[in-house]
Amino acid sequence: MAKRLTEKQKEEIVQGFKSGKTIDSLSEMYNCTTTTVIRNLKKSLGDSKYKESLNISKSLEQKSRKNVNNDLLKIKFDNEDLINDSINSRVLNENITSANFTPTDSFFEIAPIDYEVDDSSRKELSSISLSQVDFPKVVYMVVDKKIELEIKLLKDFPEWEFLPHEDLNRKTIEIFFDLNLAKRSCDKEQKVLKVPNTDVFRIAAPVLLEKGISRIVCAELLIAL
Repeated sequence: MAKRLTEKQKEEIVQGFKSGKTIDSLSEMYNCTTTTVIRNLKKSLGDSKYKESLNISKSLEQKSRKNVNNDLLKIKFDNEDLINDSINSRVLNENITSANFTPTDSFFEIAPIDYEVDDSSRKELSSISLSQVDFPKVVYMVVDKKIELEIKLLKDFPEWEFLPHEDLNRKTIEIFFDLNLAKRSCDKEQKVLKVPNTDVFRIAAPVLLEKGISRIVCAELLIAL
């Protein structure tokens, strides 16, 4: 189970985010996942305010990165000028003539580096196996009025958008550990379904896989069937 944050820590995360701290730095600071940080920011700020603040943060980060690159480029040019000046001064101070210059035919052969480069595509390491998940006693799901599951693609969840393209096209179902979060994600045409026995996911896994559903998404975890 993921670490639960105290109310004070949640407030500090929101204030830190507003002051310009990144989601990754907040995640490291409070020893929790980035999805936990994102979920609490959305809960406190609302989706629209969160996206607006995120865009401002990204803009400031890009501007800062651009300034750093410009500074590095200036340092590079300054160093090149310094090196060129040093070389020119050295050449002028040395009395180099053809008489004391001896050409050579010798050379060194550099053996090729025997190193295998791993050019395989990125592996999806963010999910955990269904058998390793310690579910709470009760979870919740959002279904339509006919009690049919709402199936989404993994790319529909912004917090997992860093995954490889082939993984983002996986079919998923979403579960909630918290009833209030489930209700918040439910629209007028849907309702919340209580799942009192979480063993049903392990039992139904082969059926879900036959339908092309290979992942279960919740606020804290990405679960592989």
